[in-house]
Amino acid sequence: MTDQPTIRPYQAEDRAAVAHVCVMTAHDGGDSRALYPDLELMPSLFAYPYCHLEPELAFVLDDGTGRAVGYVLGTADTARFVGELRDLWIPGVATRYPRRTTPPRTPGDTMIDLLHRPERMILPELTAYPAHLHIDLLPDWQRRGHGRALMDTFLDALADRGVPAVHLGMVTANTSARVFYDRLGFHEIPVPEPGPLTYLGRPTGPPRRSP
Repeated sequence: MTDQPTIRPYQAEDRAAVAHVCVMTAHDGGDSRALYPDLELMPSLFAYPYCHLEPELAFVLDDGTGRAVGYVLGTADTARFVGELRDLWIPGVATRYPRRTTPPRTPGDTMIDLLHRPERMILPELTAYPAHLHIDLLPDWQRRGHGRALMDTFLDALADRGVPAVHLGMVTANTSARVFYDRLGFHEIPVPEPGPLTYLGRPTGPPRRSP
């Protein structure tokens, strides 16, 4: 450990801290606890499976004391990852989050419905961008260059694996996140009926930064 923030590979000991970052940023970039009171739900969709199934592409921002205060997680191959979610991840969480047989009534119900439909991530418009990612930082660690550094680390890891391009789905209402992605060279990918999301993509190689 050092007294300076650093980016390092995810470790099993980071699981709780990663979950906390996920919960504190899962509602349009802000605290999701009021909307999703089960604090394991959002990490079970958007953090844990990446750390479990593809830990080599999970990186955290360490605050210098060993605590993860941000992360970037993802997969090099979305289609393969969806298959692993179906076969290896969902069975392990289905007891806590069983598949619903009635329409969702709460935000949590909607997330559980998404959990059981991983094939929603496979869209023909995204075929040229086989990788995808999630990146989140606690509010106190945002706008300090750490998000850029996390993204560079992830893009380098993808490029080293020969992955040509990456995509992400962001909540359209999160306008500050869109500014961040635009500055890193992401562009919008038109997707019919995207719902509340905007899909963005970019090559894994340079250039990375816009002025």
